[in-house]
This record gives sequence, structure tokens and C-alpha cells, in this order.
Amino acid sequence: MRSPGAGGYFYPTTNHPNDGLWTAESLPTVIALTNLPPELGNPKFKPKALSLEPVLAAEGDDYVIERLGARMRVHLDSSGADPPAVLLPLDRLFEVRVAAVLRLWRALDGRNPGPNPAALSEARVNRLVLALRALDGRLDGATHREIATSLFGASAVPKRHWISHELRDRTARLVRLGVAMMNGGYRRLLLHPYRGRS
Repeated sequence: MRSPGAGGYFYPTTNHPNDGLWTAESLPTVIALTNLPPELGNPKFKPKALSLEPVLAAEGDDYVIERLGARMRVHLDSSGADPPAVLLPLDRLFEVRVAAVLRLWRALDGRNPGPNPAALSEARVNRLVLALRALDGRLDGATHREIATSLFGASAVPKRHWISHELRDRTARLVRLGVAMMNGGYRRLLLHPYRGRS
């Protein structure tokens, strides 16, 4: 772990186990830092203090900055980033990239960075957990009624009129989602919440 100063840390991605594998190309919330062009630097408006010396001294280009409880992924341009500037491609993911940069800006300013635009909602996480449990049941040969009993409890599953019950349809949707995730659909999670823009 390398400290850039009070209130934050830089982690080379290879040294921090909680961040998994990612690349600036595949994850639009990665903030690309580069050198500020001299013609854009106004002495009246100095860039935020962001010591990159510990990062530049390390190997690699991808890092995680931790400030005020928020973790933000950063990619350093090969030309360096002193003083730092941000690269923002004018593509369909521009708004997502700007949201990520604003989080970093607020954190460097000592303010609450705000929510991570790429975080899954609690409801979405719960649905994915149910779908994976439903998939386990299906792969073990369980019927939809047996899966529903396991997921929602025996008291929620009707003894009669199962065919027309809402819980049967919900269970079938969860099984379909679990199967789709198993068959490569899990990759869509990498594009959350901006898959419609790509």
C-alpha cells in the first residue's frame, strides 16, 4: 500500500485483492489521468493537490485510489500525470465517465464523493442471488415448486392452483435468469448500468 498523503491511498491493482481484474478499456468508470497540456494550465486555477509520485514510482499503469471510504479506479497515461488532467472520450459512455471523474474530484476536495455509478442496487443483488440459487436447484433436478419452496418457504407456495400462481411465474423467471447467467450472461454485469449505451 502506498500513501499519496493525508486522506487517501493508491493501490497498484496487482497488490490489492478486493479489486479483481479490470482494464481501462473494459470499465468506463476508470478515470484516465494524463499530463495537463501547458496551454490549458491557468496559473490562477491550480490543479487539485494529488501527489502521484508514489504511483509513478510503482510498476504498471492501473491503480485504485481510496479516499473518504470510496474506491476509484485510475489509469495513468504513459506520458505521466503531473500536473494531472483527465482524458474523457466523447463516446456513448461520456456521462458515465464524467460521473466517475466527479466522484474523484469531490473526494480530492474533501467532500462526500457520492454513490458509485457502477454499483448494483441491493434489489438487483438479491435477485441475482435468488437466480443463482434457482439455477442450483434446476441443475440438481428440482422442480419449480421445489425451487420455490426452497427460495420462499413452504408457507408461500400454494397447495392448490400452483399452475396459475404468481410465484410459479416468478420462479420460472429466476431459473431462466440463472441459466442465462451460466451461459455467458454474467458478462452483462460488467456493463451495468450502461449496457444500453454501448
